Amino acid sequence: MAAKPFLSDIETIRKRAREHIDQGAITPGYKADRKVVVKILNEALATEIVCVLRYKRHYYMAKGIHAKSVAAEFLEHANEEQGHADLIAERITQLDGAPNFNPEGLLSRSHADYVEGDDLVDMIKEDLVAERIAIDSYREIVDYLGNNDSTSRRLMEGILAMEEEHAEDLSTLLDELGKKGEPAKPAPAKSKRK
Repeated sequence: MAAKPFLSDIETIRKRAREHIDQGAITPGYKADRKVVVKILNEALATEIVCVLRYKRHYYMAKGIHAKSVAAEFLEHANEEQGHADLIAERITQLDGAPNFNPEGLLSRSHADYVEGDDLVDMIKEDLVAERIAIDSYREIVDYLGNNDSTSRRLMEGILAMEEEHAEDLSTLLDELGKKGEPAKPAPAKSKRK
């Protein structure tokens, strides 16, 4: 197999850059369908906004003996989801698209649902379900983008890693609270053999 040169003729690259300057960051090397990528990213943006709103509600509605520490986790996740939304919106504009912040149709664009939950444990469960939805859908986005849009892929890989961390945090909270909001019972002590 013949070795492929690392870089095309630099003069050709310079010429192309000047010819299509109005396309900003979109160069001929961009292989993805830009309109499809913008649509997918807008769906991810809607997902993040819905998650921010759900986490914020859970933060303010958390009540009970464990509410303070759980609410702090909800707020931390809300802030991180807002950061994800900002990164996605920025990438959409880099692709010469428009981030869709319109509240109308937000839930239909979002991959995750907005479920309020009745108590602290329900809230944690609903947030965990939403994180699991985001994990699977973002993994599909990463696979779809492949090498055709490595910048968007890396962005979504970073967000995916954070969503996995959020899911682990929530799963740990459920373990600590037990199934009905009661503190989980400690594991039985191992008996010592004589």
